[in-house]
Amino acid sequence: MLNFEFQNPTKIIFGKGQIAALAKEVPADATILMTYGGGSIKSNGVYEQVIAALGDRKVIEFSGIEPNPSYETLMKAVEIMRAEKVTFVLAVGGGSVIDGTKFLVAAVDYEGADPWEILTKPVRTVKAMPFGTVLTLPATGTEMNSGAVITRYSTQEKLGMGGPGLFPAFSILDPEVIKSIPPRQLVNGVVDAYTHVLEQYMTYPAGAWLQDRFAESIMQTLIEVAPKIIANPADYEAASNFMWSCTMALNGLIQKGVPTDWATHAIGHELTALYGIDHAMTLAIIFPQLYKVQFDNKKEKLAQYGERLFGITEGSLEERATLAIQKTIDFLHSLGVKTRLSEYTSDYADTGAFVEERFTKRGWLGLGERKAITPAVARQIVELSY
Repeated sequence: MLNFEFQNPTKIIFGKGQIAALAKEVPADATILMTYGGGSIKSNGVYEQVIAALGDRKVIEFSGIEPNPSYETLMKAVEIMRAEKVTFVLAVGGGSVIDGTKFLVAAVDYEGADPWEILTKPVRTVKAMPFGTVLTLPATGTEMNSGAVITRYSTQEKLGMGGPGLFPAFSILDPEVIKSIPPRQLVNGVVDAYTHVLEQYMTYPAGAWLQDRFAESIMQTLIEVAPKIIANPADYEAASNFMWSCTMALNGLIQKGVPTDWATHAIGHELTALYGIDHAMTLAIIFPQLYKVQFDNKKEKLAQYGERLFGITEGSLEERATLAIQKTIDFLHSLGVKTRLSEYTSDYADTGAFVEERFTKRGWLGLGERKAITPAVARQIVELSY
């Protein structure tokens, strides 16, 4: 097991009716910017619960944060925060709203020339304006971590940011909100969380027995809960396990003491920036092909995964590892997920070359747990996904 440090300061408030806890978690004298997306919180009862809990606090609303939150939109909110002297931000939404909010709290007092530098340099955010979240769509785990991903549409870039200042002060997780989520969003949530675990697990053995078991248990739970939650989002038991699995998939715990990959995300972000494909679907396109290209680096963990999740015990190490990849593709297909880029766009012919060029220009010369995914290898992975 590798050396590590672990600290997660986010307070989780989980369960039915917990949105009311905002009354004691948000400072009574706060000037609040409440951020949200397209307005679904006004049709599912969440908005009313939030406003009631906030009472007579000053609340300024900022709506319209997109899936894959855009720098262009968020900078409008930054100007409002400065003009209104906001002291606390409350994100009410899914991963995009929360990620966007993390950018806001980092950007509002940024002293550099352009807050986009937070992502391009990148700048580690050590201190930021306090914020909390009310999670409405389980998927990304951003409600209990210190990372975020922001898109700049003018340059077709999607980049990450992070730092200890970006942990939410608290996150409220009420599984009852799931009953109003459309099936497509639920599938995205399952795939996103599952891939988050794979990025931290599917590398090479590091003697971290407990971490492996943690990771495997999250994936096993997602496999079990996925058909239940998609068939009946109002199933509270399934919703609870789904929501908590998504949070646990990326709150920092399962990556401690083990090597991690994240090349699938780096490549997938380019597909979203280029074509607007849902983030989770880009992951489903990329990781099966990445595992095939990086097979020799990953075959031991692939075989272990195949045995523990799918009961694959016969055949050579290589045969078991290969079957594990196929079983994972079968799981994605069982959810109705398409795993080829050509199934999402007809304009894919030059995508591999574009990714290679962009990674080269950024200096991303070795991604993955062994730094073996060069820009040329990234191109190979993308082209295999066609």
